[in-house]
Amino acid sequence: MLKRTLLLASALLLLAACQKAGPERQAFKGIDLTGAEYARSLNLTDQDGRARSLADFKGKVVVVFFGYTQCPDVCPTTMAEVAEVKRALGPDGERVQGVFVTVDPERDTAALLKAYLGSFDPSFVGLRGSEEQTRAAAKEFKVFYAKVPGKTPDSYTMDHTAASFIFDTEGRVRVYVRYGAGAQPLIDDIKLLLAEK
Repeated sequence: MLKRTLLLASALLLLAACQKAGPERQAFKGIDLTGAEYARSLNLTDQDGRARSLADFKGKVVVVFFGYTQCPDVCPTTMAEVAEVKRALGPDGERVQGVFVTVDPERDTAALLKAYLGSFDPSFVGLRGSEEQTRAAAKEFKVFYAKVPGKTPDSYTMDHTAASFIFDTEGRVRVYVRYGAGAQPLIDDIKLLLAEK
């Protein structure tokens, strides 16, 4: 009995020592994607006609969301939450970049993206590409989207993945946040990323 107790105590001490030796990291509220082998590149044109990539935002925490401007609920709610996050972080909000990638390049012109995103936060960047470029970007991020026919050819909607990807200041994807979580989990996770050395 004594031998088993000593063995158990030794194992617990060893476990405690191992835990202290490793880096302490708080858990994200969203899904931790640290080390993911996807969502590594994004090369599209912004609402001002400039070619953009994730490297352009180095030094900032970046929130990437795939959607479309005529979306009735998920997209405007998500962009409003990202704008709320920036405000809630005060001066640190300047270190957060919202990026909206359209899955509807047929209707989402550069001018429309600029007006749409400006209504949430003028610093937000809208990205668009050809149908082929859009498919490639969605594939890189493992994002689903599909056109759903409407009553007229122009009244279609788009089914799409409803989640945000958060990148750290080094441009690495770190967190996946499902739609409906609200602004607070985004705030908490972005604070953790901003505090990283």
